[in-house]
Amino acid sequence: MMISTAAVRWFCLMGLLGSMARAADQPLTLDVWPANPRGQTQQAQEQWQKKRVTHVTHPTLTVFRPEQAKDTGVAIIVCPGGGYTALMMDYEGEDIAHWLSTIGITGIVLKYRVPAPAGTPRYLPALQDAQRAMSLVRSRASEWKIDPHRIGMLGFSAGGHLTAATSTNADKRAYEPVDSIDQVSDCPDFAVVIYPGGVVRKGSDELSPEIRVTKNTPPMFIAQANDDPVNADNSVFLYLALKHAGVSAELHIYAKGGHGFGMKTNRGPAATWPTRMEEWMHSLGILK
Repeated sequence: MMISTAAVRWFCLMGLLGSMARAADQPLTLDVWPANPRGQTQQAQEQWQKKRVTHVTHPTLTVFRPEQAKDTGVAIIVCPGGGYTALMMDYEGEDIAHWLSTIGITGIVLKYRVPAPAGTPRYLPALQDAQRAMSLVRSRASEWKIDPHRIGMLGFSAGGHLTAATSTNADKRAYEPVDSIDQVSDCPDFAVVIYPGGVVRKGSDELSPEIRVTKNTPPMFIAQANDDPVNADNSVFLYLALKHAGVSAELHIYAKGGHGFGMKTNRGPAATWPTRMEEWMHSLGILK
C-alpha cells in the first residue's frame, strides 16, 4: 500500500506533537540551591528503597502542574515525613502532589536533606531547605503562573514539624542569604500540618523552641489521629498556641487512623482529611 508524502508528514507531525505533550506532562525537577547547600560540607550517595530515600544531601523540588483549564494559581510545597532520617516520597510526597494537581493546585515535592550532620539540630538542614524552597517558588510565581500570595506548605510527621517551623520563623532565616532569591519572602501564606511530631517538648505542654507561634503566623489546618503513637498532643498544643495568638486555625482529631496514613484510603474517617483541607481552603478564599 502506497502512503502519500502528505500523509507521512501528517503522521510525523502527530508524533512530534505527542512527544511534546508527553514531555510537557513530565514534572519539572530543579535544585533548591545554586551550589552546595548552606552548611553542607560532604556529599552522600542517596539510598532508595522503592520510594523511601535517605542520605539526602542534594535537595530538590519536583513540580507537578495542573491542567491549564483547572489551574487555580495556588501552589503548595509538600514536605514528606520520615523522622528526619528518611523521606517517604510516595504517599507523603508524589501522591499528594498528584492529588493537588487534580484540584487545580501546583503540587511541589521538596526532597530535603536528611539526616542532619552530627552535632546539628536534626531539623536545621531541612529548615534551611524549606525556607530557600519557599523563596525559590515565590520567585518563579510569574513564570509558573502562580499567585505569589497563595503559596502554602503541607507536611507529614517530621514534614509537619518542618512546615510548622517554616511557618513560624519568617523573621529568622536559618542561613545567611546566598543570592537575590533569598530577598524574597520565605513564609508560607497558609500551612497544612498532618500528624506532626516534635512540635511539643517531651513531657510538657510547651512548644519546642523552634516553633515560634506569633500573631503573624499564617493560617493553619491540622489533622491527627487520637491513636497516633507519636501523640496527638503535638497537634492539640499547636492549635492552642495558634488560637491564643489570634491566628486562624482548624483542628481535626480523628478517633482512629494511627500514624502515617498520608493518602491511604483504608484508615476510616482519618482518610477524609484531604476533603476537609479542600473545604478549609475554600472557606478562607485560598481556593476560589
